[in-house]
Amino acid sequence: MLESILRGDLRLFFHINGQWHNSWLDVILPFLREPYVWAPLYLFLGLFVTINYGWKGFFWILFFLLCFGVADQTSLFLKEAIGRVRPCRDPIVSHYTRVLVSYCPMSGSFTSNHAANHFALATFCFITLKSAFGRYAWIFFAWAAVIAYAQVYVGVHYPLDVTGGAILGLLIGLLSGSFFKRRIRLEPELTS
Repeated sequence: MLESILRGDLRLFFHINGQWHNSWLDVILPFLREPYVWAPLYLFLGLFVTINYGWKGFFWILFFLLCFGVADQTSLFLKEAIGRVRPCRDPIVSHYTRVLVSYCPMSGSFTSNHAANHFALATFCFITLKSAFGRYAWIFFAWAAVIAYAQVYVGVHYPLDVTGGAILGLLIGLLSGSFFKRRIRLEPELTS
């Protein structure tokens, strides 16, 4: 059964990386996965919560960073424990892989840190900021999904790697967001 799953994973990887591409996505997706692109969004959220929620906004930032750190370190632990080779490093697969980034990390492939981190933060933001953003809160998940897809598209992860990272991130975001909402809860500061 595992072999069948891995074959399907490889097949889907070759579709995403090798067939479902165009010149526009070849420029946009490597760019979107870079930290300097998404850091302004998270900076905006930090400013948003501190301006609108006062001191509780600082606790939100603390939990946000904690959520990120737990997702990142858990994903790194899994990479070391599982030791799956990245497609861009695999001696056979790499010959057929379009690598659209300037480097292929030496770390393992499963789970994707990008997917784990962004899905953890998306879930945390969705749970804690849904009342402020309303129906637009789902955009957090769209953002995380695009970044996860980009990891496969540029050739540094398999689809199962980003799926595993997304599930890991969802669980960590759910736990941290639910805890924050139960214990601290964001409410606008009342000014006299």
